[in-house]
Amino acid sequence: MKDSSTYNDNLSLGKYGRMRRTYLQEHRKIQYNRMLLNNTLWPHLLEVDRQANDMMDTIVARMKQERGVTEQLKANDQWRWIQEMGNIRNAAEEFVLREVVFA
Repeated sequence: MKDSSTYNDNLSLGKYGRMRRTYLQEHRKIQYNRMLLNNTLWPHLLEVDRQANDMMDTIVARMKQERGVTEQLKANDQWRWIQEMGNIRNAAEEFVLREVVFA
């Protein structure tokens, strides 16, 4: 039998919500089971996913501005733009995982 956190009529759980669910299942079993029984797990996972995605967008935008990663750079030096964007996304995701998903 699947738990109720895997079902929802209109919304699908994103990457960070799924990561949070796995984290709770593996490292916070009591909290996970309590939320599952109280029907608060799914709303919690959706909220974590929303917060993590919002934070990613904010951090990436700020870091792009700080590092001068622009569409002009993309047009002039695609490889450098790709490298910079990869570094920015990795740093942002590391922060989001630590502060939101695995908190």
